[in-house]
Amino acid sequence: MFLVLVSVLLLGGVFRYLWKAEAAMSEPWTPDPAARLFSERPLPPPIDSSFLDSGNFELPLQTKGRNIVDQKGRRFKLSSVNWYGASDELFIPGGLDVQHRDVIAATVRSLGFNSVRMPYSDEMVIDNPHILPHLLTANPDLIGKRALDIFDAVVKALTDAGIAVIINNHITTATWCCGADPCDAGWANDHLGPLCRVKQTEAEWIAHWETVMARLADNPLVIGADLRNEVRGVWGTMSWDRWATAAEKAGNALLRLKSDWLIVVGGTESGNDLSGVGRRPIQLDLDNRVVYSAHVYAWSGWGSVEGRYAKRSYPSFVKAMQQNWAYLVEGDLAPVWIGEFGAPNRPGTGDANYWQNLMRYLKAIDADFGYWAINPRKPKDDEKESYSLVEDDWITPVLDYRMKDMTELIRA
Repeated sequence: MFLVLVSVLLLGGVFRYLWKAEAAMSEPWTPDPAARLFSERPLPPPIDSSFLDSGNFELPLQTKGRNIVDQKGRRFKLSSVNWYGASDELFIPGGLDVQHRDVIAATVRSLGFNSVRMPYSDEMVIDNPHILPHLLTANPDLIGKRALDIFDAVVKALTDAGIAVIINNHITTATWCCGADPCDAGWANDHLGPLCRVKQTEAEWIAHWETVMARLADNPLVIGADLRNEVRGVWGTMSWDRWATAAEKAGNALLRLKSDWLIVVGGTESGNDLSGVGRRPIQLDLDNRVVYSAHVYAWSGWGSVEGRYAKRSYPSFVKAMQQNWAYLVEGDLAPVWIGEFGAPNRPGTGDANYWQNLMRYLKAIDADFGYWAINPRKPKDDEKESYSLVEDDWITPVLDYRMKDMTELIRA
């Protein structure tokens, strides 16, 4: 009985310690004076020379060591933002009921981003539905059109503004990504039988890619394809070898459509782990076309001994980055695009710790990056997006600590 009582007391102490530690990470964070000063000044103008329409670059792009370069060997640094919505329930990029797509494209450029990651769902391709008119009130010329036509029109608006676009297959079922649904944990789900509402084989996944990209093949500023968002398998069981083999099949199929595209391959473990590349790199039929991608969030690193990145010291955080993906950059082996990361406009101390560590490291290695996301609202239920970099009008920038660091990253 005594041992039972001692055990209960010990467990209670452990749970209390963990609860207090979690509560401490949720405590509001106060921005530093530099962030407050940034918020009081106008946003600096974009660096026009960093855009592909500047005349400084000769297309197509390719890879050389850790960099994406043009035909003269000049680096094109991906300073990107995500514009989501086409992968969600409404099947179209967000904001088309608020501003014309050209206005949103101009906003992206005014923030300094030279490239956009555009997600889509396989369900969007399969169904290609007509879009409800009230979702397009600021784009009346698109009323009556189908989802793929609207997707193409938004991509064209971005590239007409000189912004490079990378298309991303985000999820199979049109919904917010990424939950525990095994039907969306990888690129194919036919092995799950009747469990999945939207079914897809590997061959169908590749065919959907071909459908999307064939429509964009004549647009030189559509520079690449990010093959799949956050592959993970059921409970993180996806092996790198399995994913790499599928990525090679899809990448080669797309390069047969157009040999100029960059093929972006994300890591496993929800995009966080590229450690397998060292022993098993992606080998495509064409050389110098592979860009790797990692996603890094405050909750990444869960399940490890040292815990989520929100908790990590800077040395621990850097060690994890180097083990997972940064060895490719620091060793000049291959480009790695941090295609997703982000933080809320009102962070807790854990969010702020993660953000400060990540920004310090990305600036130190002058990383290619893609912030999640520009959208001020989530499509379903019009929920406020705390990670947004613009206000509800899709024009006014949120000049807080995040935009300060985005500006510094762009100019690094």
